Amino acid sequence: MPDRNLGLYIHVPFCRSKCAYCDFYSLAGADELMTPYVDALRAQLDAFSARAAGYVVDTVYVGGGTPSYLGAARLSGVLDAVRGGYRLAPDAEITLEANPDSVGDWFAELRAAGYNRVSLGVQSADNAELRAVGRVHTVEQVADAVSAVRRAGFDNLSLDLIYGLPGQSAAGWRRNVEYAVGLGPEHLSCYGLKLEPGTPLYKCRGALSFPNDDAQADMYLWAAEALSAHGYRQYEVSNFARPGRASRHNLKYWTLGEYLGFGPGAHSDFGGVRFAWARDLKAYTARAWAYSESARITPEERAREWLMLCLRTADGVGLSEYGERFGRGFDARFLSECVAAGYAVQDAGRVSLTPRGFLVSNQIIGRALELAASPYA
Repeated sequence: MPDRNLGLYIHVPFCRSKCAYCDFYSLAGADELMTPYVDALRAQLDAFSARAAGYVVDTVYVGGGTPSYLGAARLSGVLDAVRGGYRLAPDAEITLEANPDSVGDWFAELRAAGYNRVSLGVQSADNAELRAVGRVHTVEQVADAVSAVRRAGFDNLSLDLIYGLPGQSAAGWRRNVEYAVGLGPEHLSCYGLKLEPGTPLYKCRGALSFPNDDAQADMYLWAAEALSAHGYRQYEVSNFARPGRASRHNLKYWTLGEYLGFGPGAHSDFGGVRFAWARDLKAYTARAWAYSESARITPEERAREWLMLCLRTADGVGLSEYGERFGRGFDARFLSECVAAGYAVQDAGRVSLTPRGFLVSNQIIGRALELAASPYA
């Protein structure tokens, strides 16, 4: 049996400061736990290595939190632990998330250690917008960070932007996108702001002014068109890349590839089981690893998940694939209606959503899933 590919996700739950919109598991002011965390992480990587026999790790994604906050020595040690327990493909994509305020010439050490892709949390090119959501970096630091990443030898850079920020105008969003494009990244992610319950931004939402749904839709559609004109192909709802620079790790999530997650709050999809580690840094550093969830994926769940994820990508879904892959019927007439309405396009037997379709993808996917569960054959 040939070796299978495996992605590793490593969650780093440390931040210099917690952003007002963030509901990911991360902590500010817990720096004293950084070294115990890395020690526990290396132990957990070692404990799971035997389960990965027969796999080749072709992507590693170190996310957070703010992984760059750990520093070069700890981050190099993490990658050493991966190499020590797993078969790492020679051309593996190894991504590090970073914030502009924690990037410097020391990134050359990370490049030498084997990291080859950086995902930089820019979010906005307007200092007032950054302050409104609790970001601690400035626009000036963004340019310095990009220069440092390039000097360090990285030729694969992704930038994150958020639209729908408090007080943001259409013109302001356009300036943000144009600024990011001017920095010459290979990849761009554009996310709509979500007001997550429990976050500071959610609690003070009544005192702030946000672009309404129509304004956010216009921002999204403008960005999709503008980025296409600049040579960035939209390959997923929120992601755009130059040719050959789509995130290989994130594509695993959207194509049902297997991945193992490590660190508190990390999720896995491995061996037909989906599980996550408890969001408890102190317990994690004490190596009291516990699942917050664990469930075997049923064939019905996997079929629905596959259809949902396919419709999130620009490659879309083949009209006959669902039945061929899962042995069940699917009423594809609804997708044909989406094509006729301009929400999707059809080419060579595949249907994929347009930017307009991505805007209402939740509704389209929901209806497609209802039809997939129907007795139609």
